Parts: sequence; C-alpha cells; structure tokens
Amino acid sequence: MQIIQAKDELREQLREWRNADEHIALVPTMGNLHSGHASLVELARQHAERVIVSVYVNPTQFGEGEDFDEYPRTLERDTRRLKTVSADALFVPADDVIYPFGHDSATIVSVPGLTENFCGATRPGHFDGVTTVVARLFAMMQPDVAVFGQKDYQQQLVIRYMCQDLGLPIAIVTADTVRDDDGLAKSSRNQYLDDEQRRVAPRLYETLREAAESLRSGGRDYEAMEARAIRTLEAAGFDVDYFAIRRAEDLAVPDRDGDDLVVLAAATLGRARLIDNVLLTV
Repeated sequence: MQIIQAKDELREQLREWRNADEHIALVPTMGNLHSGHASLVELARQHAERVIVSVYVNPTQFGEGEDFDEYPRTLERDTRRLKTVSADALFVPADDVIYPFGHDSATIVSVPGLTENFCGATRPGHFDGVTTVVARLFAMMQPDVAVFGQKDYQQQLVIRYMCQDLGLPIAIVTADTVRDDDGLAKSSRNQYLDDEQRRVAPRLYETLREAAESLRSGGRDYEAMEARAIRTLEAAGFDVDYFAIRRAEDLAVPDRDGDDLVVLAAATLGRARLIDNVLLTV
C-alpha cells in the first residue's frame, strides 16, 4: 500500500491508474479506523479496481467547544489496519494541501436546505465543513466512486445532493452500518464512553428499532412517537439532540404511504455524541 502526502504524488498515482483504464474508489475518513471503516474499503473494492483511503481530521467541520483537539489521531495503527484490507493507497494530506490559502480564506461549498436541520441545527457550520473538504478531495482525485457509511445518514444525503447539483460524475455508495454485538454502531467516538455509559449506549439503537416497529405496525402519529422516544432516551441518561421520523429521500415529514422512511437520532452520553438511524418502508 502506497502512502501519499503530496498533491503532485497523488496526481501521478491517479494518472497511472487511469492510463491502465482502472476505476478509482475513494473512502474519505478522519482516521482512528475501526471495523466499520474496513467494511467501507471492502465495499469500495466491489466498485473499482483501485481503492484510495484519505485520513484527514478536518478542522472546518468542528464547531467551537467540540473535540477537534482531542479527536484521536492514530495514523500508525490506521496504516497497519489498511494494509490488512484491500486499500491500494493512503492519502494523508497536511492542512496546506487541503486549504492552500488557510481555513479563514477558503472557498466554502454549502448545500442549503438539507443542512439546516438535525445535525446541521445542533452543529452550526458542520456540514459546510464536510461538503467543503469532500468537494476538495473530489476535485483532487476525481474518483469514479466514493463510499460513505449509513450511520451518518444526513451526511451521505447531503453529499449526494452536492454531487447532483454540481454535476459531479461520482457515484456515491452507502455502506450498511457496522455494529457491535449489542447493536451499538461502530464509531470513533465510542471510546469516550466509560463502562457504565457503554452499557447504556445500545439503548439508542433499541429505541430506533422500537419506533421502526411501531411504524411497520401502522403507527402514524409521528410527533407522539418522537416525543415518546425522546422521553425513553432521557430516562436512560441521554441528552437528546433530536429523534425524528422522516422521508428517506429528502428528510421531509412523511406525507404518504409507500415512502422509504428513516428514523434518525443524535444524543450525547457523557462526552460521546452518538448518531444512528434505521431505514424502512411503510
């Protein structure tokens, strides 16, 4: 596996692959890789002959008071993990590679509408940081495919809309959420949980599944179901950012049967902000 830091070296490697008529898949990450990330790489391999993983802790998607300085940076361990899966290259850019004019003078890519609710409401500016850094990675690499996880459901939807709006010829593939045996979604931030919080944390997924089962059974009082779920999570010790039942295609309030729905939630437990979701058709 090749480790690349410089933009020129990246371009040369990409040119070599394209000259060989090989398709390229990108897996963008912030590092601290776990088995969920490994599943993204494995899925990417199903869609392209070459897979490149980026590791970059992007400062512009962290808000004031968030955990940018504390976010785990584990490049040596990440490199070992990627060598055991099917990644062809690891791109580890410095700040000035991603933001050559600095963060404050950077061109911003913003997706209105979809970014204004849920994680966008509780983390102002977060999605502008995400779309800006992803757009830069896309511009540098021009991959055929990019793979994201379903756990960050709103994020992958925002990126899909960005690509469609900008006419980017990149297929966005969403990978199923990888979970521990008790249902907790794999996340780099799970390590912030202490033993007692780790015991409680799977309740988030359980509550999402309970809401999904109510929907499958004919429940349609969305506001009442959301309020009940929030009370359940708060009683378990969560500080709930949101719990919502929405149309999967655009996060609008469901208004007709037959829609694909997503039940999505974000809640803080101790120092860990956990997000998760369940998809279903009713």
